[in-house]
Amino acid sequence: MRSWKIAAVAVLMMLGGGTLAQVAPTQVAPTPLAPKPDAQRSAPVAAPPTGVPELTKTDVDTWLDGFIPYAIHSGDVAGAEVVVVKDGKILTERGFGFADVAKRIPVDPERTLFRPGSVSKLFAWTAVMQQVEAGKLDLDADVDRYLDFTISPRDGKPVTLRNLLTHTAGFEETSKDIMFYDTHHLMPLGTYLKQRLPRRIYAPGTTPAYSNYGAALAGYIVERVSHEPFDAYIERHILAPLGMNNSTFRQPLPPRLAATMSRGYERASSPAAGYELVGPAPAGALAATGADMARFMIAHLQDGSLDGKAILQPATARMMHNTPLTMLPPLNRMELSFFETNMNGREVIGHLGDTQAFHSGLHLFLNEHVGLYISVNSLGKDAAGAILRGVVFEGFGDRYFPATAAPSGRVDAATSRQHAQMLAGTWENSRRQESNFMAALGLLGQAQVGVDGDGKLSMPLSHALNGKPRDWVEVAPFLWRDEGGYGHERLAVKIVDGEVVRFSIDGLSPFMVFDRAPMSRSSGWINPAIEAIAGLFLITVLLWPVRALVRRRYAATLPFTGRDLWSYRGTRIAAGLSLALLFGWFTVISAMSGDIDNLTDRMDPWLWLLQIAGWIVLVGGLATMLFHAVTVWNRHRWTGKVWTVLLVIASATLFWIAWSLGLLALTVNY
Repeated sequence: MRSWKIAAVAVLMMLGGGTLAQVAPTQVAPTPLAPKPDAQRSAPVAAPPTGVPELTKTDVDTWLDGFIPYAIHSGDVAGAEVVVVKDGKILTERGFGFADVAKRIPVDPERTLFRPGSVSKLFAWTAVMQQVEAGKLDLDADVDRYLDFTISPRDGKPVTLRNLLTHTAGFEETSKDIMFYDTHHLMPLGTYLKQRLPRRIYAPGTTPAYSNYGAALAGYIVERVSHEPFDAYIERHILAPLGMNNSTFRQPLPPRLAATMSRGYERASSPAAGYELVGPAPAGALAATGADMARFMIAHLQDGSLDGKAILQPATARMMHNTPLTMLPPLNRMELSFFETNMNGREVIGHLGDTQAFHSGLHLFLNEHVGLYISVNSLGKDAAGAILRGVVFEGFGDRYFPATAAPSGRVDAATSRQHAQMLAGTWENSRRQESNFMAALGLLGQAQVGVDGDGKLSMPLSHALNGKPRDWVEVAPFLWRDEGGYGHERLAVKIVDGEVVRFSIDGLSPFMVFDRAPMSRSSGWINPAIEAIAGLFLITVLLWPVRALVRRRYAATLPFTGRDLWSYRGTRIAAGLSLALLFGWFTVISAMSGDIDNLTDRMDPWLWLLQIAGWIVLVGGLATMLFHAVTVWNRHRWTGKVWTVLLVIASATLFWIAWSLGLLALTVNY
């Protein structure tokens, strides 16, 4: 589950990896969906370089024991489980640390349930493909055909299941009822989808924008055409055939499984949190043991079957694994459900998942017939738990499937500086909200790209695993590679009419890109503008009593009377109320960030109050500032005139910012 609070962590980690390849220096246009040729899937794997450790249980266990216990201890992570499968069998399954710190219950990958978060989507989308096989669903049909409510077209184009499976339906992000602890907020899947229908901000098929709502919608379609509740469908058609007897989508957990469910933690040293409930259940409600996840990996590595039982036909499984949507070549792409996490020239697909406490990663090395699954039950200190899954994946790939040739190639310094300057500016994340107050949080996810003193890309949003800025080196025209740390991350751009209009990096490119932020939503000027406005209003408010004391001390009088006096006082009151409004928004958003139960209707009264008050305070304040400036203009000294003009500009700017960022949208659907 990638909730908006965790999304910031995910952006910073930039997990994933890729291979070095060429990219055209001219416009990069999206290519249509097309299966990879079968030859690519069955191509022989190059012999590993001399000295590469053999992938055996003994070696993997020794390697894991060498750093995971230390990593979870130093990172304040309670526990972790790691499973590796190879050639249709479990190679190793390991538990580290504790499932319950207070009771000192160790993690047991055979019995302990973890929350794989958005890895759950792979089950929902497997179910979709089962119904495609059955002839009940068409990947390219308007999804309205299968629904009991309507999703309006955008730009004349409807949403299709293919759009849902590739995160290109065009939905803005949703946050309300995404995750909570209180079972009171649980509602039927269909009810959730109808009440939380988000706006579509992109034409379908044009922009990857990760969507929990879209995944939940796909699960609901399965529910509708199969005439079975989603959680029951998954049990009958996926979990039971695969022998995943210790896994479920049911919320709350059945008593039999609740007894062995791991606790979730912010940190191991903090009290355990409650059981996280997921509103859009198909997007992230799974609870499963590591051993069960191994069976799911083996089934997909064996083209949909395990122990003679098939959950998919081979052709359907290959379609899921090898139908890429190319948006920014040569970066990693979205498949039909899985996304590429290629590294070292190997074809790897997988999925990541985050709840507030649990952080997981599943990766399938297709040609090597190897799968890796890791899950931790704590965010940890400085997001150590979430980062650990990336370290394990990249370390595993580099140890057992290293690159057969060192990356080479450089763009000359002058050209590289010019290309970096073309990328400079403020960029916004495609996974965002526009129609409500959560648009204000989108400012935090924007990327400020610049050029450092050496002519290299400078992007503070993107840091390596060591916490330092990535060392972006242009290795081919408009293709950069991080040559610090593990060196797997790449960055590529899309060029239209000689201008860079889009970019992404390997760890995000399948489901998220960055486009240039329009003036109305650019943190490049909005953030400093808000700081300046708050400072101006604060000085205005503080000087009011200070000047009154000075006048009393020297027996001076205020040069305003009657209506002018009231307008003078009104400007001070308006400035104070504007500051109070900003403080109110900060307080409410902080409360929503600190407790996921606040991402529910619990906060609706406060949100209505702030939005209604916003209209009164900001419109009334602007009118008051204008009235005062006009009525007393001829009686002000030049300093007073400048101040009144600044107050008018500040009030008008604050109203425009609030309007643009959805703070006046009068909605509690976010």
